[in-house]
Amino acid sequence: MPFMKNGKRDYKKELWWEHKHKPVRVLERAARNRARKEKGLRVGDARVVDHKDGNPRNNRKSNLQVVSASYNLKKEANQKKFKSRKT
Repeated sequence: MPFMKNGKRDYKKELWWEHKHKPVRVLERAARNRARKEKGLRVGDARVVDHKDGNPRNNRKSNLQVVSASYNLKKEANQKKFKSRKT
């Protein structure tokens, strides 16, 4: 477990982490939903909206493209590999 202290869970730190990061996740999810709506995609569609720069809050038309879900997952996997090699 990542929030351990002397072999016991550190609930205070765990709650702080969730509290600090949850609003960011909520805002990013809302931004992704706005992008899907802007591009006319519905729930259950096989296509997804890809943010070219990887920032889900950047919903400029020049940054959005509609791609297949498999392409988007491959792109994310390659970005994660590149980041892990870089550090």
